[in-house]
Amino acid sequence: MSVPFNFATAIEAALNQAAAQLGLDAAPFAPEVRTADARHGDFQANGVLPYAKRTKQNPRALAEQVVAALPASLTDAFEVAIAGPGFLNFTCRPATLESWLATYATEPSLREGASATQPESGQTFIVDYSSPNTAKQMHVGHLRSAVIGEAMCRLLEFGGAKVIRDNHIGDWGTGFGKLIWAYKRHLNADALAQDPLEEFERLYKLGNKTADEDESVLEDARQELVNLQSGNEENLAIWRHINEVSLAAFQKIYDQFGITFDHTLGESFYNDKVSQVYAELTDLGLAEISEGALVVFHPEHPRFSKQPFLIRKSDGAANYASTDLATILYRVEHFQADGVIYVIDSRQGDHCQQLFLTAEKWFAKTNRPLPRLEHTSFGTVLGENGKPLKTRSGENIKLRDLLAEATERAAQLVASKSANLPPAEQQAVAAIVGVGSVQYADLSQNRSSDYVFSWDKMISLEGNTAAYLLYAVARIHSIFRKLDTDPSAAAATAAATPLVTATEVTLARKLTKFPEALRATIGQLRPHTLCLYLYELAGEFSAFYNADKVAVDDAGVRARRLRLCARTLLILETGLNLLGLRTLKRM
Repeated sequence: MSVPFNFATAIEAALNQAAAQLGLDAAPFAPEVRTADARHGDFQANGVLPYAKRTKQNPRALAEQVVAALPASLTDAFEVAIAGPGFLNFTCRPATLESWLATYATEPSLREGASATQPESGQTFIVDYSSPNTAKQMHVGHLRSAVIGEAMCRLLEFGGAKVIRDNHIGDWGTGFGKLIWAYKRHLNADALAQDPLEEFERLYKLGNKTADEDESVLEDARQELVNLQSGNEENLAIWRHINEVSLAAFQKIYDQFGITFDHTLGESFYNDKVSQVYAELTDLGLAEISEGALVVFHPEHPRFSKQPFLIRKSDGAANYASTDLATILYRVEHFQADGVIYVIDSRQGDHCQQLFLTAEKWFAKTNRPLPRLEHTSFGTVLGENGKPLKTRSGENIKLRDLLAEATERAAQLVASKSANLPPAEQQAVAAIVGVGSVQYADLSQNRSSDYVFSWDKMISLEGNTAAYLLYAVARIHSIFRKLDTDPSAAAATAAATPLVTATEVTLARKLTKFPEALRATIGQLRPHTLCLYLYELAGEFSAFYNADKVAVDDAGVRARRLRLCARTLLILETGLNLLGLRTLKRM
């Protein structure tokens, strides 16, 4: 058989073929192939038992029939065993492992294999992530959306999807009236030149406090907002300047994370598009006036039966719901999106559910294709006191300060472990390790959960950390440097002999599980699945390297062990880059 990229999907296909040959059509047969406990094999199929129960058959006997009907190409590649009441275990034969290692030897070959097996391949996805508010600094609360969103983009692209990155910034709304009022009257030009976002935040706080204390100031601020929304040139110029400066400051943070957006279409972009939303939802009978506001009810939904979805305020102003609905329509009509992934924290769960329900009804009544709408929610970053991470004074920690401290702490680690590196290289390594540690500490957590931010655990060469994985990558590069060999050179591994030792086989088995880790990660949009796989792979490599010397005199043994080193390096670097991390050749 040609070497499949993902053994699990190949087994699924073979089991479905066997089921069809046996005529198992009285009830749906689902193979349910998953990675097995290593003691039992590489993959386990659990579908026989539930099918046998539904059809009142003997599961063991049915399993024997299915195995007998499997194509020879599969049984030549895998040892197949029946366990318990009909569970099927598949173990790769050594020759199958070697063929996979020989076939998937480059990043393009891995990418091609992923594109051929991922269901998202060929579809267009918009990933809506980061989305800070202009005139404010990005803080630790913006961390998760940025790093999870970027990882989602890279993973989907690797799986063959077309991905459009959209930074749906908050650049419109009532706050700008107070900000513009303060900007015109209390701007400190020197402070603006030195740190514009600090000055914008000071001005907003001043405008907000003064408006709260003085009704006439509040009225003036409202008028400034009216002037802005009416197209007053002076106010528009101030507003544009605030946004331009804000976006430039955001990009400095994004550059550290390796993030570049395709579009930055904020709330202001949809300001002239919300009227269509109001008109269509009203004309279709989906929206109605309630207490002066335009709302959509979802009486069939137990949670929202008495909680209307507010799409226009009683004063006629738009809100998040207005622009979010207009955004969905634009993304379908302009980008022909098959799916939209919203990387937004879990506290916005109700809003997203009501938004998706409303869009579903709206699109059904207008015969528009509804894209897959998915809220990729995430928990909160906590301090060691179990509360949202803040400074000692109770302020949000600025993201730029967090990354600066991470780099500083990483520099101490690098200096202690790699004092032989030139100072400039130590600084470059520290920046990659520091920022990567922040990214990886976030991505390695189940995104649905809160997690405790701990510097000691994060920037460490022990445990499931970025530093540990980056060091594993650097160590493999050092093996090839010592042997004066390029890890991508086919000649170095051409003479590889068959796998022999237990650690060689175990490492090879782990390498071939990369496609399944990738499939699970993309399918559930949960980067921590890939993180765990990479951590386990690094551990298997360490066990192999400690047990089996690479630089031996026997050319065939050296070649096969170098091939294992090269494939481990390839998958570690590919996986870390998919998560958004940069890797190192020396550390």
